[in-house]
Amino acid sequence: MLSINRLDQSDAQVLIRGAREKANEIGIAMCIAITDESGTLVAFERMDGGKVTSVTIAQDKSFTASAARKSTHEYNQACVPGSLAFGIHTALGGRLSIVGGGLPILVDGEVVGGIGLSSGTPQQDMTCAQAGIDYFLRTQKQGAA
Repeated sequence: MLSINRLDQSDAQVLIRGAREKANEIGIAMCIAITDESGTLVAFERMDGGKVTSVTIAQDKSFTASAARKSTHEYNQACVPGSLAFGIHTALGGRLSIVGGGLPILVDGEVVGGIGLSSGTPQQDMTCAQAGIDYFLRTQKQGAA
């Protein structure tokens, strides 16, 4: 039997808050998706002004990060012509994202979910995703103290 650590709604809202605060700071209205360790959507927010196309992209980034347990930008670096990973972005019906902005969420070395952001540049998306994770981990530490 498996014991699985999984993000709950409260965790997801903390992650969204941290990402949203960074998005507001840099002035980009983002779409923010949180998935559990299996890649299943737990929570989603489209900030006022977030791009319509980014709704699906953010969810796919989060799915990739959690289900594949790898940051989307890592796939981007490997998915080049001549590489054995070239074409991986077409896997799973095109759902596997190779665009920066999807990060796995690790707690004690274990992937418990993923966060995906879209509407900015890939670097802006990555920065806001990391801000969400950092805020979440700080909150977890404060709760444990």
